[in-house]
Amino acid sequence: MTGEMRAVAARLGALFVILAALAVGGCTGAPNGGHSHPPGAAAYWDKSRLLAALPFFRQRHGTLAPSQPGNSHVAGPLSGLRVGALFVHSSGGNHFCTASVVASPGRDLLITAAHCINGGKGSTGYRSDIVFIPDYRDGVEPFGVWTPAKLLVAPQWANSSDPDYDVGFVVLKLHHDQNIQDILGANRLGTDLRSEYLVHVTGYPASSSAPITCVNRTSPFSNTQLKFECAGYTGGTSGSPWVTRFSTHSRTGTIVGVIGGYHEGGETPSVSYSVRVGSAIQQLYRQAKAESVRG
Repeated sequence: MTGEMRAVAARLGALFVILAALAVGGCTGAPNGGHSHPPGAAAYWDKSRLLAALPFFRQRHGTLAPSQPGNSHVAGPLSGLRVGALFVHSSGGNHFCTASVVASPGRDLLITAAHCINGGKGSTGYRSDIVFIPDYRDGVEPFGVWTPAKLLVAPQWANSSDPDYDVGFVVLKLHHDQNIQDILGANRLGTDLRSEYLVHVTGYPASSSAPITCVNRTSPFSNTQLKFECAGYTGGTSGSPWVTRFSTHSRTGTIVGVIGGYHEGGETPSVSYSVRVGSAIQQLYRQAKAESVRG
């Protein structure tokens, strides 16, 4: 090869490296309002960042209140509720919420609060460096770190921060050639609109500890939202599933809400709120399942 040919080959090689880097970087829009997620999020979350992450609503921090109708306790491994910590990066720093596996054809779907994955009105939109860590405890990742393929919230949340649409879905990528539902199982999403359910609620009040759980009855808050009273549900529990008809045999149940909605889940650690799973949330769920099938 002549010197001139070697120089041309070197320039072409450099160009290919630049093009490859551009192809990997950045976020791209997904169909129907979904959002694709860039690679590299798992590498961002080392143990120090996990332990230092803050809940979204620090004003919800407080002490346990023995006078409340229910009191939370540390949850056992997985608690049968297919729950994990959802870590995100936003303009305000590193934060965490709670998410859980919900049944889907692609076997790869999470449900959480919309405000956990999208900043809503006046924000830059979907948050970055999102990872899901099932059964996370004190920096330990017993089932690995999972990254999103798609993020979905309703336009009413993304454009207006409407509290009646504070529910979001996350389609996960494969992890070691497995889907999350194949490893953890999944809960169903409810379709009725009753006001009173006996629910198990499990979530993460702090990034440096185990999740808590509580069993209590829901009650109506408004025509579009429910409330749940139990002490200890601070900001990191946003997105925690409200699971009814829980079977101790199958370790599964039906999700009738997630902590979110009014004041993005509540103003105190003792009273939490959820959007009812009505037609709008069911429509978003159908869209998420379609994205799940597309992979």
